[in-house]
Amino acid sequence: MAPMLASAQAPQSALSSDYMTSVAATHADHPPVLDGRDDDAVWRKAPAVTHFREFDPVEDGDPRFRTEFKVAYDSRNIYVFIRAFDPEPALIRKTLARRDVRPPTDQLKVMIDSYHDGRSGFEFAVSPGGVKRDYAMYDDTNEDPTWDGVWDVATSVDSLGWTAEFAIPMSQLGFTNTTVHTIGFGIWRDIDRFKERVSWPVFRPSRNATVSQLGTVTGIGDVGSTHPLEVVPYVVTKNVSTVGASSYGRAQRLSAGADLKVGVTPSLRLTAAVNPDFGQVEADPSVLNLGTFETFFNEQRPFFVEGQGRYAFSINCNVVNCSSEGLFYSRRIGRTPQLIGNYGDPSSPTATTILGATKLSGRIGKSLSVGVLDAVTERATGSLDRTIEPTTNYGVARVQREFRDGKSYIGAVLTSVDRNTDSWTSDVLRRTATVGGVDFAHRFLNDNYRISGSLTGSDVTGTAAAITQTQMSAVHYYQRPDGKLRVDSSLTSLTGNAEELLAGKYGGGITRFETSYQRQSAGYEINDIGYLRRADEQSWSNWGALAFLKPTWLYNRLNVNGNFWNTWNTDGLALEHAINSNVHFVFHNNWGFNAGSTLGQLGSTYCDRCARGGPAVRQSPYLSPWMSISGDDRRRITPSISMNYFRADEGRTHRLSVEPTLDVRASSQLLFSLDVTASHNDDNTQWIGNFHDTATSAMHYAFAHLHQNTLVTAVRATYIATPALSFQFYAQPFVSNGSYSDPRELSADPRAARYSGRYVAYTPPASAMSGFSDREFKSNTVVRWEYRPGSTLFLVWTQGRQRYDNAPDARGWTQTYPDLLQIRPDNTFLVKFSYWLNR
Repeated sequence: MAPMLASAQAPQSALSSDYMTSVAATHADHPPVLDGRDDDAVWRKAPAVTHFREFDPVEDGDPRFRTEFKVAYDSRNIYVFIRAFDPEPALIRKTLARRDVRPPTDQLKVMIDSYHDGRSGFEFAVSPGGVKRDYAMYDDTNEDPTWDGVWDVATSVDSLGWTAEFAIPMSQLGFTNTTVHTIGFGIWRDIDRFKERVSWPVFRPSRNATVSQLGTVTGIGDVGSTHPLEVVPYVVTKNVSTVGASSYGRAQRLSAGADLKVGVTPSLRLTAAVNPDFGQVEADPSVLNLGTFETFFNEQRPFFVEGQGRYAFSINCNVVNCSSEGLFYSRRIGRTPQLIGNYGDPSSPTATTILGATKLSGRIGKSLSVGVLDAVTERATGSLDRTIEPTTNYGVARVQREFRDGKSYIGAVLTSVDRNTDSWTSDVLRRTATVGGVDFAHRFLNDNYRISGSLTGSDVTGTAAAITQTQMSAVHYYQRPDGKLRVDSSLTSLTGNAEELLAGKYGGGITRFETSYQRQSAGYEINDIGYLRRADEQSWSNWGALAFLKPTWLYNRLNVNGNFWNTWNTDGLALEHAINSNVHFVFHNNWGFNAGSTLGQLGSTYCDRCARGGPAVRQSPYLSPWMSISGDDRRRITPSISMNYFRADEGRTHRLSVEPTLDVRASSQLLFSLDVTASHNDDNTQWIGNFHDTATSAMHYAFAHLHQNTLVTAVRATYIATPALSFQFYAQPFVSNGSYSDPRELSADPRAARYSGRYVAYTPPASAMSGFSDREFKSNTVVRWEYRPGSTLFLVWTQGRQRYDNAPDARGWTQTYPDLLQIRPDNTFLVKFSYWLNR
């Protein structure tokens, strides 16, 4: 044990920001026993580093308690021992949570930049109860929480405070090809009951940098095999619901596969998945989409989420608006078959089978970052062996060349999709899709200022019918009668381009700002492997902020933001002019308050997507205020609530959404969470269809007043037996009812200044006014046991129930919610066993 100190308070010798930022690692002749104690031989000879500084809530402040660490290594691991002194160890909570979920208690974190490039690295964190969390870091300031490494740690709470003893395998890191290594290194400590954070070396939140602020560990010699090999074979057995010609049944399925990681060079890793199965992944939330644009769902499959930052290439993302658009949207791989509605039947697969996928990622030298991904999906069939998704190859390649110690870079990207189309699919799906481009970023003036930009181009090919359909899709709408674009039914390819330029100040002092210009041409198409809501758009967005990071008598932190943005299509038609202001408080009691409001469609603006290929419609101004209050997560009961309101169309359209949540920690091992979202929507300009009059050859662009109520409830119960063994239950009932009234069509002048002049009375087909009732229930029950590092056993039960009727259900929630259990369920029972092997 460490020698007893007279006080856990930080000694005066440490209370200075003028201290060492580098330490030499000690070689371990014998690996220490991971028990949270520093009585091993290597810890007796390794020097202790004590010079910690507070960075939150006070930057470069005096630490409340003393902290020290030691670093050692051998050919297999980097070892770190951290002692977190605390004069009241009885107040250190050993609250448990699932891996990668932070419990409301203290934390110790090791940060390693093994390439010493100042841009990338890994984080390894642990709580006093032994709950592990890890991240990959990229682009200096970004974290990827989906990365899961194989490493070990032991913790102990004793009379001096608490300790953590880490063993981080060299095989989980990457190194440059040198004999002796210097790595970026840092330690962060969170003292949760005071909401204070300290670090070595000093971390300055006011700077727009994280990895490049780390200190260094020198003298690391032998890093083991330059070609480490990891294999995780797994076996999966499933019992699933089946649908026959006249009855329902069950089927038992057995499959096997493997994940493989191999070091191609000391700094390049090849990762492969053969016949992957992601049955343990939680189902997507229920969504009823009545809008123009495709719904975006987050990636949750481990193979694709791990290291996804290396492949990221965002489009239309700035401080003001960022909608997840980008060149690589991994949910396209293994997607729901696109023609399941054309040729599918009840027995058709709901997801395309991934035959295999590989990733090559890492660095070449110290300054070239590389990421290459390739995946192949199997042909999926519906009734009469008709293709509902052809065999498809997906590819992504991303490189970045860094300069000035990672403060600047130039990058390139290439994505490709190649489908083996046939007679069932060739006139509907594009045969090939290619997107390529370059980007750059340059940070300067102490990393606080940044300028960045990109230029990309797209090319899709297919039959004339497929390309015609592309031109007329919701992304493009070439057929708009009042637009300058025209559908060319003879084309067998379509090309487009996109440009972006952003500049701003993101750190230093209290002021922040950004201005950006972003444009996508009408023919720009990336949706075969990317995600783009619409093409034919250009925007100019501006953000200014005041960041008050020093505590005052009222708050710990305060951020005040102001935004204004303007959007046009590429013909110059104004789509939106809007201003926004918002504030964000964190108070001394750890409660948060956020509020803001947007005033939009100022001046003359138009919607060129509302009529789904019809003429542009003038938009009336809207007002959209919102607020949220979040409770103190250190308490056993943590409430929060958020509210959003929207008013438009001269008062004819209004929406209100209220979302209360409640987290209850019944014990250090048992947590309950309830999230309820109730929304009311009166939309006076809900599109209901475009109807062709055969007698007059006229097209009627029809709208109606939608009256909609939606209630969504998410319930979670989590029991943590140990940091390695957990049980989680998740359920989401979803009910949405809508009715239509006051049908209209666009008038001869949909751009009229007065709202009443844009529409005229119209009687659509009765089916368009039928309304709807959407009822869904989804649940997941998962037992996860990591019986040894990297090796897991999953027991999973997933259930789905859904019923959609073309008529609203007039009954209240007390009747419709219990009725969800009367809908026939689709049940899947899964057992997945994996075992980690490494060399």
